[in-house]
Amino acid sequence: MNNMPPVTKNLLIINVLFFAARWVAALPAYGIDLDDVLGLHFFMASHFYFYQLFSYMFMHGSFSHLFFNMFAVWMFGRIMENTMGSKRFLFYYLTCGLGAGLMQELVQFGNYWIEGLGNYEMASIGGMQIPMAEYLNRWTTVGASGAVYGILLSFGMTYPNERMFIFPLPVPIRAKYFVVGYAVIELMSALGRPGDGIAHFAHLGGMLVGLLLILYWRNGGGNRNRGHRNYYDRDYYDKGSGGFNFRRWFSKMFTRKNPDIKVTYGGKYEQDFAYKQRQQEEEAELNRILDKVKKSGYTNLTEEEKRRLFDKSKN
Repeated sequence: MNNMPPVTKNLLIINVLFFAARWVAALPAYGIDLDDVLGLHFFMASHFYFYQLFSYMFMHGSFSHLFFNMFAVWMFGRIMENTMGSKRFLFYYLTCGLGAGLMQELVQFGNYWIEGLGNYEMASIGGMQIPMAEYLNRWTTVGASGAVYGILLSFGMTYPNERMFIFPLPVPIRAKYFVVGYAVIELMSALGRPGDGIAHFAHLGGMLVGLLLILYWRNGGGNRNRGHRNYYDRDYYDKGSGGFNFRRWFSKMFTRKNPDIKVTYGGKYEQDFAYKQRQQEEEAELNRILDKVKKSGYTNLTEEEKRRLFDKSKN
């Protein structure tokens, strides 16, 4: 945990604490349903509040639901946080979760409108009639899956050729195929099994928002200095016509080979290339000082050389 980047570590802790609070609140002594309070309700239901668009992604319906989501955050989130930087990764995570929630709201509104539920005062569940208002309040969504699917997408686009072992496949699969396969499975599940109790369209919504964010950043969006090309910058524009080149975007979307990784040093971020160059220069200087100690002794070092040797011994 000590080597884990801060946002990923805190996301794991917060989600576990929310799950524990959900379990404690449900005890007979309290009798509070936190899923009802913090879960995302249909926006036309009486129990809906705007804060639920954020709070729902920290709630989970079961231990397995929590475990698999947090395992993905631990496995891929720490890599993407080191790649993006902590602030941008946190923004990305929350925005993907928000996008997933909005997609779920849109799908629920589609069901509400297609089924004409506004024309009925009662609804039937398992042969039992309940008021429509109560029925709508049961449309509750919980889980970080939308944000997690956004992380998976960013990993696949950043490290497309990274090989991964996925159970039960006997051979490794490249990250780009893993992400595309997951998206196809979710889409087929959403269309083929709409009543299975899983928010498939919310998962796809998290991936879609993640895709749009990465494309925006890769084209220089969000940079104060437009002349600076960061990790996400990518030129998909046809210089001849001045328009967006869809063919170039599609061919390059999953071909990123050498991403510039941001590294924290002295409270500042450095690009991966500059970081490695500085490390090599410091190592060469240290070797020179050690050679001097071997030949002339420690007492013949300058005060600056002694300071550098002392600083290095603390690392």
